[in-house]
Amino acid sequence: MKTGANYLSGVFPSCERSDGGGTINSIGIPLIDTDLNPEMEKLGYECKCLGGGKIEHNSKDKKIRVFGLSTGYGKADHSVTVEILKKEYTDYEITWSDDKK
Repeated sequence: MKTGANYLSGVFPSCERSDGGGTINSIGIPLIDTDLNPEMEKLGYECKCLGGGKIEHNSKDKKIRVFGLSTGYGKADHSVTVEILKKEYTDYEITWSDDKK
């Protein structure tokens, strides 16, 4: 496996979405395990799921809230997710919390 200081990190949304662009489940564990991981292993990388959570996206008010956890993998470091989102959603108010709902 390749090692070193270079890490691929990101927000991997699952395919579930509520009506009106509301809550999106973040960190699509099944997609990582079945699709991404085998392809990355072919390139010599190791993929790990470091946790999960949810993202609530309110496009009207330009607000994003990161919260919750994965029942199988626990809580992701939401501060990292927020920093990734801030690069794309520069005009949004983006917050995170340890709230489960």
